[in-house]
Amino acid sequence: MNADRPAWEQASAERVVAPVQPRKLAKVPFVELADGRLQGVVSSGSDIERVYVSSITAGTLTINCSTNNNRPCGGLRGSACKHLHALRDEAVLQYGVDRVARYLRAEEGALLSGQPEAAPAAMVFSRFLRHLAYLELPESTVPIPEMHWFR
Repeated sequence: MNADRPAWEQASAERVVAPVQPRKLAKVPFVELADGRLQGVVSSGSDIERVYVSSITAGTLTINCSTNNNRPCGGLRGSACKHLHALRDEAVLQYGVDRVARYLRAEEGALLSGQPEAAPAAMVFSRFLRHLAYLELPESTVPIPEMHWFR
């Protein structure tokens, strides 16, 4: 151990920023500010086996929503669907409205004002599945080999 560096910098774990407020993980189990988008996975309200990958692109505020098997959301018809509203609401709980608006380079009230545009969904869904896999690992201080490159 190097005494000049904090212990968390020497571990094979990433420091997690606590949410601003508690979130409803059953409705929006995965939300992130990444790849120039607010993006995440939103559960279907009607089919327990279906999820949607929803996103809002920073700067342009274009929106996208599709199922996990790349079928377009039926509610995305020129304006934001209920999945995008749920994503935005949970992102605000997770990160706070100021951080979300700053990341998207938008005014607080304009977060869902963009037009629909295709956006990659597979990468977001893949990260969500990887996230779930990490949650199933037993608690340990032993380095995770695939994350060892963070050191």
